Amino acid sequence: MTKNLLITGSILAGLSVALGALGAHWLKQNLSPAALTSFQTGVQYQMYHALAILIMAALPTRFHVRLFRIAFFAFLTGVIFFSGSIYLLSTREITGWTWSWMGPVTPLGGLMFIAGWILLIFTAVRVKAEAGS
Repeated sequence: MTKNLLITGSILAGLSVALGALGAHWLKQNLSPAALTSFQTGVQYQMYHALAILIMAALPTRFHVRLFRIAFFAFLTGVIFFSGSIYLLSTREITGWTWSWMGPVTPLGGLMFIAGWILLIFTAVRVKAEAGS
């Protein structure tokens, strides 16, 4: 599990840096300010959750319980749904694609982020309870 967390977190963080650079340089000249701001929001939330996944990898193995794994998948799904949909929606000025069905995907990604954080809380409570037994 630790290896998967490290690989996934590193990939997401690296992509976040690359997409941030794309936004800061090329997209800045080709998107409206509102679209660029949206794109940057996607990049920020991707990086936040990539770092969360990397921190999860550093936790002791006693935290690697079922809820912990589900939290990881919630974060990963959140990045794909939230950040991915924002990337697609904010670049439609240059792609010409109308992703009208993509709008509702963004809040689902946000819900996945929230679920991941709640699951980490439950993981911490469960591990503490097991350690005290």
